Amino acid sequence: MTADLGGGFSEADGGPVRHIPVLLSEVMAALAPKPGEVILDGTFGAGGYSTAILAAGADVIGLDRDPTAIAGGQGLVAASGGRLTLIHSRFSDLASHAPAGGLDGVVLDVGVSSMQIDEAERGFSFQKNGPLDMRMSASGVSAADVVNRAKVSDLIRIFGFLGEEKQAGRIARAIEKAREKEPFTTTRQLANLIETVTPRKAKDKIHPATRVFQALRVFVNDELGELAAALFAAERALKPGGRLVIVSFHSLEDRIVKKFFQDRAGKASGSRHLPEVHERAATFAPVGRPMVAASDEESAVNPRARSAKLRAGERTSAPAGTDDLSIFNLPNLADLEKMGS
Repeated sequence: MTADLGGGFSEADGGPVRHIPVLLSEVMAALAPKPGEVILDGTFGAGGYSTAILAAGADVIGLDRDPTAIAGGQGLVAASGGRLTLIHSRFSDLASHAPAGGLDGVVLDVGVSSMQIDEAERGFSFQKNGPLDMRMSASGVSAADVVNRAKVSDLIRIFGFLGEEKQAGRIARAIEKAREKEPFTTTRQLANLIETVTPRKAKDKIHPATRVFQALRVFVNDELGELAAALFAAERALKPGGRLVIVSFHSLEDRIVKKFFQDRAGKASGSRHLPEVHERAATFAPVGRPMVAASDEESAVNPRARSAKLRAGERTSAPAGTDDLSIFNLPNLADLEKMGS
């Protein structure tokens, strides 16, 4: 994750501190791994959480959609004595990688990693000029495909909802005009256009392109849809008593996690016209405080932690609920696949 510079947004152009797992002690307290347990780390990244979980005695199944993360973790696999298994996979598919008896815990550190931000060739940062890519999995539709092919109305919705960009219309129309002359291929090219259209003011805490870059990254990687699917998958894969721990870094992600735990807490249905009330069994019980943020001390040492929020729940014995995406109120955005080359 990257540093938050205000407004609940991840800074896509800053220099994050690499390889420091955010809220590590809080994650470990909520997850409570024990020897003999099997924990799934759905966002392996640089292996920060997995290393701590292994040290606590539990076995780890690590997933990452980024093949470079899987390759980079092979040293830890070798050192684990067979207790760490790494799999190239989206975390929305985590249930298919769970053992037959279920998982004792699932931890997800949601969003783009600081390693990806630091690599100019991945196209996540506009401080480091590189191809306009942003694909975590290094395959599929790129940010350049979206910027060059999407309708203006679709760009406005993407920038407005996923980036909460107030100047979405002005930026989208400027993109349409510019791409008629020359397609967008680099991060600097797009960032320069945005800065020209919406110049940075002295009071601005973030670069004018920050929200658009965030929106493109979230859209290209279907981050909100992936998170929602992963929450449902974790509910199916966890044993009774298993812990689900989520660390998110901006308001859109945190809203989804919060709504999921609220929905799964069990609630009564009925009205004054229908006095009979049917109570739905809770599938998760709260663990600790409803939301845990990083301390001032951690944020001072690790800028990535400034916007981090942790929420956790413990699986009950109730049957898993339905995969009802309507509880998240996700927007109906453009079809990503139709924007491919």
